[in-house]
Amino acid sequence: MSLSSRLRHPPKVPRVEKPRAEGQFHLTGGRRLGYAEFGNPTGPVVLWFHSTLGARRQFPMIGRRAAEKLGLRVIIIERPGTGWSDSHRYGSVSDWVADIAQVADALDVERLGVVGLSGGGPYALACGALAPLVARVAAVAVLDGTVPSVGPEATPGGVVDVAHRFHRLLTQLRRPLSVLSTILLAPLIPFAHYAYRIYASRWPEDDRRVLADPEVQAIFVDDMVNAFHGRCLAMVDDARLLGRDWGFRLVDVKVPVRWWHGDTDHVVPIAGVQKAVALLQDGELVERSGESHLGGFAKIDEVLEYMRASL
Repeated sequence: MSLSSRLRHPPKVPRVEKPRAEGQFHLTGGRRLGYAEFGNPTGPVVLWFHSTLGARRQFPMIGRRAAEKLGLRVIIIERPGTGWSDSHRYGSVSDWVADIAQVADALDVERLGVVGLSGGGPYALACGALAPLVARVAAVAVLDGTVPSVGPEATPGGVVDVAHRFHRLLTQLRRPLSVLSTILLAPLIPFAHYAYRIYASRWPEDDRRVLADPEVQAIFVDDMVNAFHGRCLAMVDDARLLGRDWGFRLVDVKVPVRWWHGDTDHVVPIAGVQKAVALLQDGELVERSGESHLGGFAKIDEVLEYMRASL
């Protein structure tokens, strides 16, 4: 089939079911954070923080079904510069906690669970460590999360080394890099399905199997378009913040943490995760044998079961 023919007949993937609700939380000072909500609107609240390349709809069907079955109210919060969240320059990952405390106030909840996926992991851990939110957090779950790249708890290897190596450049050229990324990626949006397939082909075999799932593909493509509304600032900011001091220590995390991670993860090697979990006051590592960075998508139901038991 010729290229022109393929472009006239894009690959068929399942349509993504819309969230039960989505909108914006309004913060002090006028900033807004975008969100999408799944599950039971009156159930215990779980705040979910998406990956670095994610947005508010990054929640596969296995998670959506589990949220309904378990009666959980799962709310995915977009970080500044992503989707419907206004751009904002944090000094460190720890700054996220004050914003999420305002979200908890808006939801009028005194007890909640927190989950962080991949680059969202440090943001979840911060909520389990710092006031004014930590008193409300029942437990934290981390799914294929990143580890510290600087300070006494730093672990070499994987993406954290890259983030640390370039964090000064990312800080100094934050906006120009986001503009450049937008210019390079914008032409791909009309052909997002093809871009996705090229992206998937670059991952290890285990991750390619996950990405080949039509439901996962549909979620990723939908998410890619939503994330792009922020003009790539969030992607640059995540890389910048994950490559510097997070503003808290793992030993400061006061709540129970369960961390799921593949033992063949090439993005965040398991050795660094083992070290990180050992530093937590109450940490448990669930190693997934023979799985890489994206295998955790198949374990979202387990994560939500843990949250339900904790709440």
